Amino acid sequence: MEYWQEEIETMSRDRLEALQLSQLKQTLTAAKNSPFYAKVFAEKGVSVDDIKSSNDLQKLPFTTKDDLRDNYPYGLACIPLKDCVRLHSSSGTTGNPTVVLHSAKDLEAWANQVARCMYMVGIRNTDIFQNTSGYGMFTGGLGFQYGAEKLGCLTVPAAAGNSKRQIKFITDFGTTCLHIIPSYATRLAEVMYAEGIDPCRDTKLHTICIGAEPHSEEQRQRIEQLLGVKAYNCFGMSEMNGPGVAFECKEQNGLHIWEDYTIVEIINPETLEPVPDGVIGELVLTTINREAMPLVRYRTRDLTCILPGVCKCGRTHKRLARFKGRSDDMLIIKGVNIFPIQIEKILMQFGELGSNYLITVETVDNSDEMLIEVELSDLFTDDYSVLQSLTKNIVHQLKDELLITPRLKLVGKGSLPVQEGKAVRVKDLRKL
Repeated sequence: MEYWQEEIETMSRDRLEALQLSQLKQTLTAAKNSPFYAKVFAEKGVSVDDIKSSNDLQKLPFTTKDDLRDNYPYGLACIPLKDCVRLHSSSGTTGNPTVVLHSAKDLEAWANQVARCMYMVGIRNTDIFQNTSGYGMFTGGLGFQYGAEKLGCLTVPAAAGNSKRQIKFITDFGTTCLHIIPSYATRLAEVMYAEGIDPCRDTKLHTICIGAEPHSEEQRQRIEQLLGVKAYNCFGMSEMNGPGVAFECKEQNGLHIWEDYTIVEIINPETLEPVPDGVIGELVLTTINREAMPLVRYRTRDLTCILPGVCKCGRTHKRLARFKGRSDDMLIIKGVNIFPIQIEKILMQFGELGSNYLITVETVDNSDEMLIEVELSDLFTDDYSVLQSLTKNIVHQLKDELLITPRLKLVGKGSLPVQEGKAVRVKDLRKL
């Protein structure tokens, strides 16, 4: 077994928890230098001396995205701005964006974190790594760029979109690894086949890193089959730096979250109390290796659980289960809680279907109704009786999974909008 940093990745739990406690105390001391945490800690009576074990973390207040927005832009800065070298922010389409500041030390640590993830799935300095994420304020571009360079890869900063150009780079440069969002991975494969390019035969691709949007295991398997690669799930968010917070190893059985960078909690989003390993709840993260803008008990709204047991890869850092979705993405229809990823899981089981789908929820005659439109594969028949039978079968499985009966509309390939960024999967017209 090969490791990027074996001593850290295989550290005993006792040593790892002792390291976390030491770094947490340093983080809390630094956090008091920010106007936001200075005020919050004073109001809550928080003292670093009160933190004597990991269980004492629950004495600390939560931080939310609204806190970042309300203290925009620099209210959470813990060091002078002259010592910060970069900031990233969200789009801020519904108010102030969230801003995260980085020092040079923070960026070096982040690059190492991403390199550790990439090395874990077999990417080496002999690989040619193509990044299809947007650069600029979006962290997926620069995050993977710096990580790949730290690892020593020849990097292709292709940025987002322009599928034919992406394919030309892949074939001309001999690209072996990609960073790509799941919905765009299937779109890129479709364009390849339409151009007469078989990715298994005509490219050198062998590994891709997928993330930035929820996806099912079935979607991952479809991507692997279409592109002839191994696809590894990546989790990151700009508030925690960006990509590299957690990553699958070659076992593909949960995402290792690097606990020398982050303390992980899973809480009940209603009671805010911790839940046992194996129980789904909201992911809460505390940074312990960042100096410009550490975050304490940040509520991510992502729903997952800590997988019990030890990974066969030998790494001791905790593993997160595949994300179920986000607490704020959940749809409540006729009293039933539904996550879009549940629908994708069913759709991806049918080879007759393509990868593009759209869920529309609207109120009809004072009752909520769900319409699922999904494209057919370009290889599938348009025979009415066959389509009718297929529709009935899919609806039956959706009803078993969702506990409600949606309307299903099978449409021709290319009928639904195509996004080369994050896919828009849900239109909730009830909010209009």
